[in-house]
Amino acid sequence: MRKEMFQDLVASVCEGSAILRGKATPSRSFVVKVPDVKRIRASYQLAQIEFAALLGISVKTLRNWEQGRRVPEGPARVLLQIAAKHPEAIWDVVRPTARSKRNKPKRKDNVA
Repeated sequence: MRKEMFQDLVASVCEGSAILRGKATPSRSFVVKVPDVKRIRASYQLAQIEFAALLGISVKTLRNWEQGRRVPEGPARVLLQIAAKHPEAIWDVVRPTARSKRNKPKRKDNVA
């Protein structure tokens, strides 16, 4: 590594350390709002058990989110943001399972 690049790296680490200690302010910050899980579920017109199944989470987790005991993090938060803004994407990927196998539409290439 060239000396100039190494010095830039050291300066960057020092700046990050100062920000973490509260001695400097970051040049930018990101604010991510906690999704309103209950409102999102209501927009889907699903019961808790159905919405939890749709998202692939337990009903207990969903209840904790809705009652404010926990907040969704990481991939769950992103999935909820997609569910809120693009419900058609969720329905496109996760189909209702109420259909029986004989009513399942066949693929165009005649493969079931």
